[in-house]
Amino acid sequence: MRRKSITTSVLNVLLKPTAVGQRNPDRAFDRMVAAAEKATGGDAASDAEFVDQFRFLMHCFVGHEGLSPMGWQSVVGDLSNRLENRLRIRRLIAENPAIADEPIERPLFIVGLPRTATTLCHNIIAKSAGHRGPKLWEWMFTDLAGDPAAERRYVRTANQRVGAFMRLSPAFKVIHPLAAEKPDECNYLLPHGSMHLARVLMRDYHDWLGERDALPDYEYLRQALQVLQYGRERKRWILKSPMHLDHIPELLKVFPGATVVWTHRDPVTVLGSLCSMVEATQLLHVRRPDLHAIGRMWLSIQAGAIDRGRAARVAAPRESFVDVPYTWLNAEPHDKIPRLYELIGAEWTDEDAENLDGVLARPGIGRQHEYELSRYGLTPGQVEDAFGDYTKMVQAMRFK
Repeated sequence: MRRKSITTSVLNVLLKPTAVGQRNPDRAFDRMVAAAEKATGGDAASDAEFVDQFRFLMHCFVGHEGLSPMGWQSVVGDLSNRLENRLRIRRLIAENPAIADEPIERPLFIVGLPRTATTLCHNIIAKSAGHRGPKLWEWMFTDLAGDPAAERRYVRTANQRVGAFMRLSPAFKVIHPLAAEKPDECNYLLPHGSMHLARVLMRDYHDWLGERDALPDYEYLRQALQVLQYGRERKRWILKSPMHLDHIPELLKVFPGATVVWTHRDPVTVLGSLCSMVEATQLLHVRRPDLHAIGRMWLSIQAGAIDRGRAARVAAPRESFVDVPYTWLNAEPHDKIPRLYELIGAEWTDEDAENLDGVLARPGIGRQHEYELSRYGLTPGQVEDAFGDYTKMVQAMRFK
C-alpha cells in the first residue's frame, strides 16, 4: 500500500518558495486572521482567547524543524478553515440569538480507540431515520439552511480538498475514506486535539493539551450543532471521535443527556494500524517521519485516553454508557446491531437492516491495513503494560 504519491515529493520542491511564511509565523497568522474576518464578516477581536490559542498552535507547527513546504501549506489551509468556521458560527449566533435556544436532545457519541470500528458503527447508526450525523462539509463549513447555492459551493470545495488529499496520500483510500457528503468525525470542527499531533509530533503542543481545559471546545461543539439544527428538521445527533475519550466529563457536562457508545478492541491489534495511519499523515507534513517516535507518542496518547475515559465513567451515570465489543461489529453484526439499537433507545427497522447490508457490502475499513508494531519500535508486551488490565477486560468482552 502506497502511503505517499510521487506528486507529494514534486510539490515539496515547487512549494518551497511559498514556505517563506514559516520564517515569520506571526505575520502569516495575522494575515490568516484578516482573511478569515473578510471572508466571514466575523470579529476575531471578540474571540481573543481562541485566536491566541491558534497562534500558539501555529508556532508549535513551525517549531518542528522537519515541517515540509507542503506541510506548511497544509497547516495554513487547515487553520484558516477552522478560524473561518469559528468566526462564521459566532457571527451567526450573534445575528440570530434564537440559535442558542436550540435544544440538543439525547445526542449519541461513539468513542473508542482508533481502528476499533468506530467508523463502521457511526455509518450504521447515523443512517437511521430520525438520526443525523454531521457531514464532512458541514463540519468544515458550518452554516444555516436556506442558501442552496452556498451549500453547493461548500460541498464542491470540500470535495476538491478531499480529492487532493486522497491523490497525495493514496493509503487513506483504505485507512479512512473521505467524502464531503458522508458523516464524519467531530475532529473536523473541534479546534484542538491529537488530530494535530497526527500531522506533526509536537511535544510542546502535546504537553499543553494535557494541561488545557477542554470545556470551551464542547461548548463550541454544541453551538455548531445548534447552527446546523436551526431551521432544519430536528433529529437525534450521532457524533463520533476517538478523541472524546479524553474528555468524557466535559462532554457529559455540556450534553447531560448524552449516550456514549464505547467500542472496544485489543490494543495490541489496534496500535500497529494506528501508527501506520499516523505515518501516512506525517508523510504529507514532515520530510522524514521518525517511526519510533510515532510509536512512543501514540502509545502514550491512547493509553492515557483509555485511563482517563475509564476513570471518568466511574463518576458518571452508568446508563450513559454502552459497551460494544469489536466482534459485535466485525463478526456478528446482524445479531448484535439490533441489540445495540435497543441499548441506545432506538428502534431497529427493516430499513435499518437494509442499510446494514449496504454498509457491510462496502470494502472493509482497515481490513487491508494491519501493520507490525515493530515498525514503530513497539512490542506487544509494551502495549499490554501501557494499557494495564484494559487488554484483559477487552478479551473478556468477546464472549458477551
